[in-house]
Amino acid sequence: MKDTIKLLLLWYNENDYDLPWRKTSNPYKIWISEIMLQQTQVNTVKGYYNQWIKKFPTIQKLGGSHIDDILKIWEGLGYYQRAHNIHAASKIIIKKYKGGIPNSYIDLIKLRGIGDYTASAILSIAYNKPYPAIDGNLKRVISRLYMLSNRKNIINIAKSKISPSMKSFYPSDINQALMDLGREICTSKKPSCTICPIRQKCLSYKNNKVDLFPTRIKLKKIKFYNIVAGMIWKNNKLLINKRKKDGLLGGLWELPGGKIKENETQKECLKREILEETNIRVTINRKIGEIKHQYSHFGINFTAYICEYKSGKEKALTGEEIKWIKYKDVKNYAFPKATLKIFELKK
Repeated sequence: MKDTIKLLLLWYNENDYDLPWRKTSNPYKIWISEIMLQQTQVNTVKGYYNQWIKKFPTIQKLGGSHIDDILKIWEGLGYYQRAHNIHAASKIIIKKYKGGIPNSYIDLIKLRGIGDYTASAILSIAYNKPYPAIDGNLKRVISRLYMLSNRKNIINIAKSKISPSMKSFYPSDINQALMDLGREICTSKKPSCTICPIRQKCLSYKNNKVDLFPTRIKLKKIKFYNIVAGMIWKNNKLLINKRKKDGLLGGLWELPGGKIKENETQKECLKREILEETNIRVTINRKIGEIKHQYSHFGINFTAYICEYKSGKEKALTGEEIKWIKYKDVKNYAFPKATLKIFELKK
C-alpha cells in the first residue's frame, strides 16, 4: 500500500489544485470550508468561501454576528441548516474553548453540524492527526482500488491506510489527495482511468470492472409539488415573509404562498395561502412566470403572480416575521434560490 500512497502523493503534489482553503492551516477556516463542501461542488464553494472569510475572518466575528447576516452570505448555497449549525457551534466554541477549534474527535463530534467526516477532515487537515475523512470520493476510490462493495470493509480499509502506523506520510496530504483523485479522476461516471496515477495498483482497472464498483444504489424518482406565491404590493412596497428558523429554509425570507391543494386553482390557492400566512386579502393581477427548482429530496413547479393589497392588517400567522420593503432593498435580505429565480423573471 505504501507504493500506492507514494504514487498518489506524487500526483497530488504535481497537480496542486488552486483551492483557497488549501492555502491555510487555520482550523477555523478549514472547518468553514468543510461545512460548505458538504453536498456542494468545489467550484461553487470557492466564491462563497472567499466572501465568508472576508465577512467573518475570525470565529469571534462570526459568533457576534446576527443570523440574518450569516444567511445572506450563504444565500444560494443551499442546505441552510448548515449556516444555522455553524452559528450555533461558533458560540459554543467561543464560550467553552475560548475561540479555539477543538483538536479532539470527542469534542468536535459534539458540536452542531459536525459528524464523523467533518471531524476527521478538521483533525487531519488542520492538526495532521491520522483520521480518514471518509466521504463519497474516498469510498469510491477505495471500492475500486480493492474491488470492494461492502461499506464496512471499505471504511476499515480506509482507516487502516490513514493510521499512526503510516508514520512517513502526512494524513492531511493522503486525505486531500484521495479527495482530489475522486473528484477529478476517479469520478462516479466516466472515470479517467488511463491517466489515473494508481491505475496499475487498482484491482477493478486490472480486471476491467471499474463500472461495477462501487455498487450503485437505484435512486427514487423525486416528487414535484406545485407551488404558487405572490409579489404583494402596497404603496410601492413589497410584502415579504420570514420562515421560522426551525425547518426547511429556516430563517430565510420568501414571498407569501404555498402548495396547491387537489382541485384548487392557482389563484384560489394563492388567496387562501396569503390570508392564512399574513391575514390580508389581495387582488391578483398578472402572472410573472413559472420556474422549476429541485431540492435534495423533492422539487417544485413554482408560479408567481403580481398582487395588490386589498384589505386586512398584516400579521405573521405562520412565519416568524413579515414586513413591507422597497424593492431595491430585496438585495439586503436572504431568500431561497427559487425565489431569486422569480425575481429574475420580474426584471
